[in-house]
Amino acid sequence: MSTEKWLALEEEGGKVFLVQIVEETIKIKGLGVFNPAELLAEKQVGETVVIGQKILTVLTPRLPELYRGMKRRAQTISPKDAGIFITKLGIGAGDVILEAGLGSGGLSLHLARVLGNSGTLITVEARDEHAEVGLENLNRAKNCLEEFPIHHHISGDIVDIAEQVSQISQGVDGIILDLPNHETAINAVVELLNPGGRIACYCPVTSQVERAWQTCEDNGLVVEWAGELMERKWGRASKGGIRPVNGPFGHTAFLLIAHKR
Repeated sequence: MSTEKWLALEEEGGKVFLVQIVEETIKIKGLGVFNPAELLAEKQVGETVVIGQKILTVLTPRLPELYRGMKRRAQTISPKDAGIFITKLGIGAGDVILEAGLGSGGLSLHLARVLGNSGTLITVEARDEHAEVGLENLNRAKNCLEEFPIHHHISGDIVDIAEQVSQISQGVDGIILDLPNHETAINAVVELLNPGGRIACYCPVTSQVERAWQTCEDNGLVVEWAGELMERKWGRASKGGIRPVNGPFGHTAFLLIAHKR
């Protein structure tokens, strides 16, 4: 684990700021200019601190804080979708996982947490401006988590870099694709998938699911599950009790899981 020290500061309402404890005056967007070491070095988890007009609670930067406090550019895969990917692909310590594209790194944070020191994460991103943000979030997570996988990042289109992936690992245990075009990606990487491994596709629209399904079957994979997860938050009612809060259901995308048997 890195010797860098980080803390999470939670504002009322749930917004999280991740702060590195350094002995210098820095500027953090949303908090202003201050010296983290002078202000926070002696603070304990659960204590409050006042910065400007904000009252914040000091927290340990674990996965939920890292996700809520991450920098964002590209749209991120939500925790509910990350959770089902990890579960249905059976991802765990020691696995080699290929993820394309990286985006802001929301899914990568969850993968890094479960892979631990013995796992390997290979990320691919065609757009360097997105990768810059995602890699910054991953680097910060590496400094905060007790364990972190071996990480390789490849810049480019997944269709063109399968050979580079094979040079890192002869095979991978799982592949997760969050791309505009899944068909060409599946065709390009399916041979990298170890027997028994699984591939997942994150599809914003149903036509993508249908094309990904057909391409998986054309490559001899068995589609195990396809669908969506809906999220509905509950809260306290003003007159007592709890009830669903007002607002839309939390649909994000359609998901597909296929198995190489």
